[in-house]
Amino acid sequence: MVSILLILVLLPQVFSKMRIANCNTTGDPLSILHQYYQPGEHIIAAIFSQIYKCSRPITFENIPSNDIFEDLIYFSASRTYQSSMEIVSTRGRFIPNYKCDNKNDLVAVIGGPQSYTCVHMAEILSAYKVPQLTYGCVPMMINRAQGVFSYQTFPNEALQHVGILQLLMYFRWTWIGVISQTEMNEYAERFVQNALPIFLQSGICIDFIERTPILSFSTQITETQNSVAKTGSIIMRSSANVILVYGEIDTMIVLRILLDISEFEDLSMKTKGKVWILTAQMAFTSLPFQRNSDIHFLHGALSFASHSKELFGFQKFLQMRNPTSEKEDGFIMDFWQQAFNCLFRKTMADDTDEKICTGEEKLESVPGSVFEMSMTGHSYSIYNAVYAVVHALDAMRLSHLKHESRVLLNQLWQLHHFLRGISFNNSAGEKISFDQYGEIIAGYDITNWVTFPNQSFLQVKVGNIIPKTPTGKGFTIHEDAIVWPQTFKQTPPLSVCSDKCSPGYGRREKEGQPFCCYDCFPCPVGKISNNKDTDDCFQCPEDHYPNKEQNLCLPKVQSFLSYEEPLGISLSIFALSFSFITVLVLGIFIRNRNTPIVRANNRNLTYTILISLLLSFLCSLLFIGQPHKVTCLLRQPAFGMIFSVAISCVLAKTITVILAFKATTPGSRMRKWMGESLAASIVVFCSIVQATICNVWLLTFAPFPDFDAYSVTKEIIVECNEGSVTMFYCVLGYMGFLAIVSFTIAFLARRLPDSFNEAKFITFSMLVFCSVWLSFVPTYLSTKGKFMVAVEIFSILASSTGLLSCIFFPKCIIILCRPDLNKKEYLINRRK
Repeated sequence: MVSILLILVLLPQVFSKMRIANCNTTGDPLSILHQYYQPGEHIIAAIFSQIYKCSRPITFENIPSNDIFEDLIYFSASRTYQSSMEIVSTRGRFIPNYKCDNKNDLVAVIGGPQSYTCVHMAEILSAYKVPQLTYGCVPMMINRAQGVFSYQTFPNEALQHVGILQLLMYFRWTWIGVISQTEMNEYAERFVQNALPIFLQSGICIDFIERTPILSFSTQITETQNSVAKTGSIIMRSSANVILVYGEIDTMIVLRILLDISEFEDLSMKTKGKVWILTAQMAFTSLPFQRNSDIHFLHGALSFASHSKELFGFQKFLQMRNPTSEKEDGFIMDFWQQAFNCLFRKTMADDTDEKICTGEEKLESVPGSVFEMSMTGHSYSIYNAVYAVVHALDAMRLSHLKHESRVLLNQLWQLHHFLRGISFNNSAGEKISFDQYGEIIAGYDITNWVTFPNQSFLQVKVGNIIPKTPTGKGFTIHEDAIVWPQTFKQTPPLSVCSDKCSPGYGRREKEGQPFCCYDCFPCPVGKISNNKDTDDCFQCPEDHYPNKEQNLCLPKVQSFLSYEEPLGISLSIFALSFSFITVLVLGIFIRNRNTPIVRANNRNLTYTILISLLLSFLCSLLFIGQPHKVTCLLRQPAFGMIFSVAISCVLAKTITVILAFKATTPGSRMRKWMGESLAASIVVFCSIVQATICNVWLLTFAPFPDFDAYSVTKEIIVECNEGSVTMFYCVLGYMGFLAIVSFTIAFLARRLPDSFNEAKFITFSMLVFCSVWLSFVPTYLSTKGKFMVAVEIFSILASSTGLLSCIFFPKCIIILCRPDLNKKEYLINRRK
């Protein structure tokens, strides 16, 4: 491949004829300028054809030094500097900084595509203020002065970086390999230093960055092969299915060598299973021994290319090209011999049997791997560069005609002003202009490589990247039009370091590896991940809970002890049943209020106890149903007060029994304590203490409805928050204190005469009461939700039932079943 091509715009001595040109002449700029010159006088030598593709290195020893083409393929700075000096010197005589020939003045240089060659040229050409138009590189000029005289018909390099990143993001290729040129190449190093960090910030991981040497024909072939073999080995071991090749015009040679070596080392299947992303600076090139090498590894590759369009007449122009008609083209003869594998008679030895070139061979018969007949990005850039110079010359000519001044040969640096402001439509109808930095305002095409068994290929346009539009949509890709490598069976390939973590799993980075490489782990209990590749699991909202697979949040149901569920129904029936029994017992005692057994046990205290027990059974219903503000305020204080009254009455009854027996002793002073006032005082005093505790509780930390979304996984517990747990246990503690005092006194009175003596029954009832509530505390603390409420309801019902059954059922049996025992005579006899 020709590395760089100089197009020298030559002005003859008769340039002054332009001053008298007809200003009304119209037509193509080239045609206009040609009107003022005789045949044989070259106003411009322009190349509209392809950059020639050669299957062996080109030598130029036989090219005349006065040809309008000079080649800088020698891969050395010194050679580039020398050639640059030659084109600004007298033609045919290399005398640096000396020019005595004014027939062929240099106006502009169109060069490319290697970046380093362009930079070396600019160091010389900028000193002479010669415009330099580059078509295949984006050189970083050493100083601002060089940049002033440099123009680029190659799109902005940063736009290509954006396009590559958006292409990777579109297909979610987060694990790629990078092949770039050596650190000595400033163009490649600028990509590695500036663009790859942006890729990393966008979530793209790099498996490897492999460098390739700048291909030189002076390089030892073994060294090149060893370097390429090492790269091939790294690619083979890589799990990345996408390889980004950021190279220049000769990098394709290295890739083809890589493929040839892989066939010997059994890597071919590995390399063919990759998607190659090629940059716009690259083109299909090859060495002689690669002419018949397999190019199928490029099948399905994606390539960026300078935006181009097919030009009318371009195909016909190529078909007319041949060595006999292009006398001054020093390249075409060498190209022709290599493209058609023949020799011209004047270059052959007498005894050779090589095929003879006739010059009538057809370029369209050459395989695409040798020569492309279509308009490529490089060719389109050269075409636009030539016409930019032509339009700038025409604009400068018209400007001087307008001011009736003459264009002096030593003032052609004024062309820069017109080049900067040039704007025209080319023959394809596209607008060509440069921005403030001398870069053409254009984008990139994205092409898809489709190869065929006959060593030909097509590059099909499947997308583009253009400078940002007002809508912000500068990147376009037509996924359906892409042909993928056969390994992927026409499905977009995946290129990730680790398989995606399924929903329900989080990912953890592997130690010592890029962040794209990770292990998947199940979400902890209570957390979920509902997307693939979630960095970390997260908690559901408090009103939701994770499902079994931990990939979805389900709404929690509100939970409380309701009247509709079996447990609530059972407790309600139990409470109402014993409320009814309590009412019956109260009715029996009222009906038999004048019998000895009722009168002997203080009727008022008995009625008070029974009413308290009735209220206790009914109080349990406040705990069933959805908690509200009123029920939360009432249920615990009401329960505490009612039970305190009941136990206070039991305590008063116990004390009354003891005093009654003590008062019958002769000379006892207990008589003065006897009476209903003592019992009433005990009940009132004990109840006031509990009432005080409840009031303090309600005034300071009153209970309120609350929602507990954390205690039970799948439920939101609707409950009454006690406000102050301390006050709640103070209420329970005070009831327990009264119960223990009653139990102790009743236990001490158990040996008194047992006729109508309630001490034994009270002792047993208090034992039941204390047992229930001592069991309540640990059970209450170990349960959650509605079951906690059920435990408290059960404790209330059980302790109330214990009091009712232990104190009153024996008396009811006597009243109803043994009326003979409910007589005063029996009471007197038992006392005796």
